[in-house]
Amino acid sequence: MSPTSLRVVLLNGSPSQDSKSAALGQAVVDDVSERWPIVLTRVDVYRIGTDLTSARTRDEAGAGALRALEAVEAADLLIVATPVFRGSYPGIFKHFADLLDQYGVAGTPTLLTATGGSERHCLVIDHELRPLFAFLQAFVAPSGIYLSSDAFDGTTILDPHARTRIHVAVDDLVPLLERRLRA
Repeated sequence: MSPTSLRVVLLNGSPSQDSKSAALGQAVVDDVSERWPIVLTRVDVYRIGTDLTSARTRDEAGAGALRALEAVEAADLLIVATPVFRGSYPGIFKHFADLLDQYGVAGTPTLLTATGGSERHCLVIDHELRPLFAFLQAFVAPSGIYLSSDAFDGTTILDPHARTRIHVAVDDLVPLLERRLRA
């Protein structure tokens, strides 16, 4: 990794690697990579398996879960992408967050994204994700991005305003990310 590359982690909370949520997260990654050189690590919480699901505490986590947790904690930029499940994020996503070190993402620039079946879930970012990452003391971008199913064709984003919204959200973090590149 070059000293001028950002360590970007895409934390995917979807059961599927090829989901609308993952596609939205990747669109954010693409915007970031157009601005700066990056080293991307993708953490798909559902793919971690029993290394994560069998752990009640971090001390019980398997090697795969520990690598994923450490990658998130070492990120220069954390991009969170999750679907809405029954009005919130999926339980396995929350379980992963519960195993993060209490201060592991403190101060980490974090951009929140979510997808759901309709616009009625659009407040998931402010009512569910933002409080979780505020508790972890991450530096959460003021702008989050929520897209409903009608903004997609499969995993292709059709919403003509989505790219602008992503760009604005990344702009919120530019001063922090440039500071990390200089460090």
